[in-house]
Amino acid sequence: MDLHLKDKVVLISGGAKGIGRAIVMQLLEEQAHPVILDKDERAGKELTAKYPVMFLPGDLSQSSYCQSAIEQVVQKYKHIDGLVNNAGFNDGVGLEKGTPEKFAASLQSNIVHFYSLAHFALPYLKNAKGAIVNIGSKVAVTGQGNTSGYAAAKGGVLGLTREWAVELLPYNIRVNAVLPAEVWTTMYETWLSTQPNSEQKKKEIESRIPLGKRMTRPEEIADMVVFLLSDRSSHVTGQWMLVDGGYTVLDRAVGT
Repeated sequence: MDLHLKDKVVLISGGAKGIGRAIVMQLLEEQAHPVILDKDERAGKELTAKYPVMFLPGDLSQSSYCQSAIEQVVQKYKHIDGLVNNAGFNDGVGLEKGTPEKFAASLQSNIVHFYSLAHFALPYLKNAKGAIVNIGSKVAVTGQGNTSGYAAAKGGVLGLTREWAVELLPYNIRVNAVLPAEVWTTMYETWLSTQPNSEQKKKEIESRIPLGKRMTRPEEIADMVVFLLSDRSSHVTGQWMLVDGGYTVLDRAVGT
């Protein structure tokens, strides 16, 4: 299916690795112009060496970087058609194990840049009647334990998605969220390697995923994100899309 994204300029925060990288690759298949905003210079430069992408390294927690990145994109392309707020990290700042300072830092790292990028990109998204896709998490819906900062941030992402969908209706800017659960990325694999008997742990996690008893592939998240960026989803806004094999909403005993 042609998603009509040829020559569209789309910003992806955290686009150098994992889910973000999968989104970049899918956009390239659609002949769009992905712009990667990420602090990982090595991973970003590896992508620019292989593919026609723009990479702007920097710290997303700094609003000055977010503003500068938008300005550089507009200087090069003259327009912005889409924004994917993807960057974030489950940093394990819990109620007992954390501190108020660590909690505030977790919010800064996991949600504040969503607002900063949307704020600075808004004039150009208005001109393009563009789209915003926010990457949330099933943690915002189910809770997880010992991750107050990340859960609060991802809950905020869901709230901002609905709020922006309402606020931006007059400009025909659509805003949606995609909520992953257990996605097999390099970051996930690294975390799993720290667990006792990691292979058994992986099997236990997969056994709780109703559809296919397997983890979601990053490409499956990317497919939904790119669809929501495109005008093929032209009457979809304010939605929270769970791409997780039924992990969040189905009884996990199904099929056992």
